[in-house]
Amino acid sequence: MKNATPTESGILAFHKRCEEFYPADAVDAPIGQQRRWYDALCAEFDAPSPVGLVRQDELVDARISVRRYRPAQIATQTRIFYIHGGGFVVGSLDSHDAICAELAHAAKAELVSIDYRLAPEHIWPAAFDDCFDVLTWLLAEDRPLVVAGDSAGGNLTAGIVLKAKARNLSGIVGQVLVYPGLGGDLVSGSYREMADAPGLTTADVGYYRAVLRAPEDDVFAHPLKAGDLTGLPPAYITAAHFDPLRDDARIYAARLIMACVDVTFRDEPQMIHAWLRARHMSEGARRGFDHLCRGVGSLVGTL
Repeated sequence: MKNATPTESGILAFHKRCEEFYPADAVDAPIGQQRRWYDALCAEFDAPSPVGLVRQDELVDARISVRRYRPAQIATQTRIFYIHGGGFVVGSLDSHDAICAELAHAAKAELVSIDYRLAPEHIWPAAFDDCFDVLTWLLAEDRPLVVAGDSAGGNLTAGIVLKAKARNLSGIVGQVLVYPGLGGDLVSGSYREMADAPGLTTADVGYYRAVLRAPEDDVFAHPLKAGDLTGLPPAYITAAHFDPLRDDARIYAARLIMACVDVTFRDEPQMIHAWLRARHMSEGARRGFDHLCRGVGSLVGTL
C-alpha cells in the first residue's frame, strides 16, 4: 500500500491545526458535540470578506434558508448554486461562508448557498429534497445556473443535476464537484489505498453513509450507479490525492467524458480532504482554489 500522507508543509500544518479543533475520532462523539467542534473549526479558518461583497439571507418556500452573495463586480447573468459539505451531518450557511464569498468574488457572479436539513434528525432524502427545491426555485427565474458543492455537497450536486436531467429541466450550464463522495465501494482503489488518510478515513465515509441511510440502489444518492450520463452539463471536478474519495471523482469524470460531456478534472497532488479550507495556508491548496475559481469562471462565462 502506498504512503497515505502528503509531504507539503502547509497542508500538514493545516491538518494539525484542524485536529486541535476537530479530533480524528470525532465521528465517535455525539452529534451535538461533532457540530460544536466543526463550528469552532470553521470559525478558526474564517477569512476577511472581499471588499464590496453584499450578503442577503432569505427563505425559500418559507422553510429553507439560503444566503445570496453579490460581489462588487458582477460580469454575468449566470449564477452559482453552492451546496456545502460536512458528511450530511455538520455544516451550515456560516461554515462555508468565506469560501462562498471568495468564489463569488473570483467568478464575478452572484452565488446562492443553502442550509439544508442534516442527518441523523433528517435522513435521506431530506437534504436532497431541500437542494432540489432550491434548484427548481432558482431555475424558475430563467437565468443560467452552475451547481457546485464540496464533499457531501458534491454528492448532492451530482444527484440533483441527474434528477434535473430526468425531469427535463433546462438552465443548468455547469456542475462543479469538489472532492465529492459519489457512492464508491469502500473496499477498492483509493478507499483501500487511502483508508487511513489524514482528514477523512474510509471508516468515516462508512459512518456518514450509515447516518444518512440512503437506499443503495438510489442513483441520485449514489451517482456512480447512474446508467446514462449523456446530456449532462459540462463539469469541473477536483479531487484530493490523499483522500479515500479520490477515485469517486476520477471515475465519475471518466464516465462523463465517455458520455461526451465536457469535463475538466484535477487530482490535487498534495491535498487532503477539505483542502478548500487550507487555501490561505497551503501553497497547493491556494493553487487548487485558483484553478477552481478559473473553472467556475469558465462555466459562468466570465473567463
